[in-house]
Amino acid sequence: MIAITPLTPDAAVSAALTEADFAEAAARGFETVLNVRPDGEATDQLTTALAKRAAAAAGLEYVHIPTHKYELFADDIVSGVAHVLASAQGPVLVYCASGQRAAIVWAAAAARTVAVNDVLATLTTAGFDFDFLRDDLEAQADRARWTTAKPDKTTAAPTPAPAPSSARAAA
Repeated sequence: MIAITPLTPDAAVSAALTEADFAEAAARGFETVLNVRPDGEATDQLTTALAKRAAAAAGLEYVHIPTHKYELFADDIVSGVAHVLASAQGPVLVYCASGQRAAIVWAAAAARTVAVNDVLATLTTAGFDFDFLRDDLEAQADRARWTTAKPDKTTAAPTPAPAPSSARAAA
């Protein structure tokens, strides 16, 4: 039996799944399984191909966003997870080796739309003590500002000041 840690009504996390766990996840009401574990991380893990087949056999959507431990807050990772969570047709089960990486990427994605205090409270209720991630989650919450505040490199040269009035009169 798979140990699933609920975070919200629409998202939960778990440690690595076996082939049989996909059918159990479907029976427990999940519609999508999001694997954030890179292939080849451990010799005993399911490959993406096997996980995808097991998910399909169980009637689940399967998404793979390989996430190394050093890129938990990378924009493409967090954006990808946020997209899956927002577009899924039902509850999403996010998994990795232990469930912690899955919880962190969920938190990073959630912090883009939910108050960081609420995200941390959700994690605490679920049994994760991730308050040390507050600064990283605050950065995700502030993402809209730091991704749109880039200087425009196509700005034209400044418009020259109008000629002095005496020069206009002489013209």
